[in-house]
Amino acid sequence: MLSLDDRLRAALAEDIGRGDATTLATIPATQRARAEVLLKERGVVSGLEVASRVFALVDPAVTVEWTADDGAARNRGPIGTVTGPARSLLTGERLALNLLQRLSGVATHTRRHVDALGGGHTRLLDTRKTTPLWRDLEKAAVRHGGGVNHRAGLDDGILIKDNHVAAAGSIREAIARARDHAYLLKIECEVPDLAGLEEALHAGANRVLLDNMDDDLLTQAVRVRDRLAPHVTLEASGNMTVQRLPHVAASGVDYVSAGGLTHSAPALDISLNFIPMPEDLR
Repeated sequence: MLSLDDRLRAALAEDIGRGDATTLATIPATQRARAEVLLKERGVVSGLEVASRVFALVDPAVTVEWTADDGAARNRGPIGTVTGPARSLLTGERLALNLLQRLSGVATHTRRHVDALGGGHTRLLDTRKTTPLWRDLEKAAVRHGGGVNHRAGLDDGILIKDNHVAAAGSIREAIARARDHAYLLKIECEVPDLAGLEEALHAGANRVLLDNMDDDLLTQAVRVRDRLAPHVTLEASGNMTVQRLPHVAASGVDYVSAGGLTHSAPALDISLNFIPMPEDLR
C-alpha cells in the first residue's frame, strides 16, 4: 500500500500542477502569514495530523498548532493556527481542508449513530464502502467518532455474502470451504432469514450478518442464536438510519454495520481564515 506521504504528494501534484498561479502572481515570496482553522459548525474533529502533514509537505517552514484533539466534539470556533510563508499556506489550504472536512464529517456522522444506539452493548461497525486509497484515514475517523472498525480489506477476515453462497451452492458448503481454506480466520456469513441463520449456526460461523431484517425479525434472530449458539455474535445490516438504531439496539444484536458512515457522511464546514500579523513578525 502507498504510504500516507506518497498519497498526499500525489494529491498535491494533482491540485498544484505546474504551480499555484494565483498565489505566485499575487503574494510576494517573502510575505509571512498566520491563519486560524475555524469550525463553522459543531462536530467531531478528525484528520488533524493529516492536515499538518499536508502543510509540512508543501513547506517544512509552516508550523501548525492545534487546540483540539482527534475525536473531540467541538462547538463553532477556532481549533488551531497555521503560521509560515503566505504562499505555502495558500497552496496547501485546499487539500488540508478537503481532508479535514471529509474526515471530521465521517467522525461527526459516526458519533450521531453511536449516540442513537444508546449506552447498551450494541456496537457500531463501518464497512469497506470507503474512498479508494483513503480507507485507513476514513476508518480512523470512524474510531474518532466512537465506532468500531470492521475488516480493513479482503485479506483480514472472511465475510461470506449472498453471491459467495450462490456460487458455492449453500451456506453450509460456503462455510465448510472457508474453514478448510483459512482455518485461522474468523468466519462471518450473511443470511437473509431465520432459516439461513440456523444453517450458518449449525455450520460453525463465528459471526452471522443479518441482512435487511426488520426489527421484529432481528429480535427473533437473537432468540434463535441464544438457543442454538450463544457464543456466536450477530451483526445487523441494511437500511440503518439514525432514527431506527434505538430499535435495532433493543433487539439485542451485538453489532450494527452502516456503509453510510463513510459513503454518505456530509463534510463538516471548516475554513482557513487569515488574520493580521504584526509587521515585525512578517
